[in-house]
Amino acid sequence: MDENRRDFLKKAGVGSLVGLGVVSAIGVIAEKEGKASTVSEDTSGTRLGMVVDTRKCPEGCTICSEVCHSIHNVPDFRQADRSPDLKHEIKWIWKEPYHNAFPSKSGAFMSESLLSRKVAVLCNHCKSPSCVRVCPTQATFKRSDGIVLMDFHRCIGCRFCMAACPYGSRSFNWQDPREESGKQVKGGKDINPEFPTRERGVVEKCNFCAERLAKNLKPACVEKCPEGALTFGDLNNPNSEIRSILKSNNTIQRKPELGTGPSVFYIV
Repeated sequence: MDENRRDFLKKAGVGSLVGLGVVSAIGVIAEKEGKASTVSEDTSGTRLGMVVDTRKCPEGCTICSEVCHSIHNVPDFRQADRSPDLKHEIKWIWKEPYHNAFPSKSGAFMSESLLSRKVAVLCNHCKSPSCVRVCPTQATFKRSDGIVLMDFHRCIGCRFCMAACPYGSRSFNWQDPREESGKQVKGGKDINPEFPTRERGVVEKCNFCAERLAKNLKPACVEKCPEGALTFGDLNNPNSEIRSILKSNNTIQRKPELGTGPSVFYIV
């Protein structure tokens, strides 16, 4: 094979990967690894975010995920014994051990209570979301207020967004969630008619309760948290409650070194 043909095949191979979004997905994660976040701090407009005070979150409490999954018709395939496989788990907000949530934070000489603490995690609604950049159909997009949403009808199930998200915040419906919803109805658990059910082959995730915000309501997890561990508001408003909390407490973000600019902050 002559050199020109070999060079052409090399370039064509790389080009096909780019077309599939593989290079984009990997590059988004790898290019910032080991570097400080370079996301610019543009404070114009609205940027909605959340603060999670892990000190207030009771051990074993799952109220935030229960109310979130209930109002958003999130199917529970594993609990229904339809499949014990973790890949079938659909989750919008859930709890992870500290070292899983913050793998880049040093655990040297930290208290056992902190290292054993489970913290609530969800979509970070990043300022520079890698999932949006790799989606070929714009099924996932970022609103002007910073919320990253999913258009379920435009999702083709390619899962590029899942590969690009460094936080594991997206779930894929390998099975038909509408069938599961039907089982929940038969079991006496009502389906919320104000939020759409999904189809098999569609990705889903936390939406910061955009449908509730449209009615001037707080996100359900924030409203129902019995200990007030969750605070939601405009990160760009210096007079907001969330900014007051950020100003008076030391906070951390999940994997800030990747440069995505998470809008969810943690008090530990």
